[in-house]
Amino acid sequence: MSVREFSDKIRKRAKRKIHVRKNISGTPEKPRMTVYKSNLHLYVQVIDDTVGHTLASVSTMEQQYRNLRPTVATGAVIGEEIGKRLLEKGITKVVFDRNGYKYHGIVKAIADGARKAGIIF
Repeated sequence: MSVREFSDKIRKRAKRKIHVRKNISGTPEKPRMTVYKSNLHLYVQVIDDTVGHTLASVSTMEQQYRNLRPTVATGAVIGEEIGKRLLEKGITKVVFDRNGYKYHGIVKAIADGARKAGIIF
């Protein structure tokens, strides 16, 4: 992948992110669940945008998930864990923010894992 192609990839993701975020916002009743992927880790946060607070988060940086790499199977595990943490806080409904990523693979696995835990999108 050349430098030009890499910058195009980043620019396209940023454009998709802006397009999605102008319609999605988290409220106290229905917070926003956002996903971030890097080459080594996955991060999921649930945010109340009215006050700008993170209500819950899970990442592969945590001790129990440290040895997991960003795969579809890991995405499912992370999704189930964020679902459990949200249910403990009494949150059952969220708005899913894919953060400019296409809804397939790891992003879809995270969403499906949260649904399996009982979270409604």
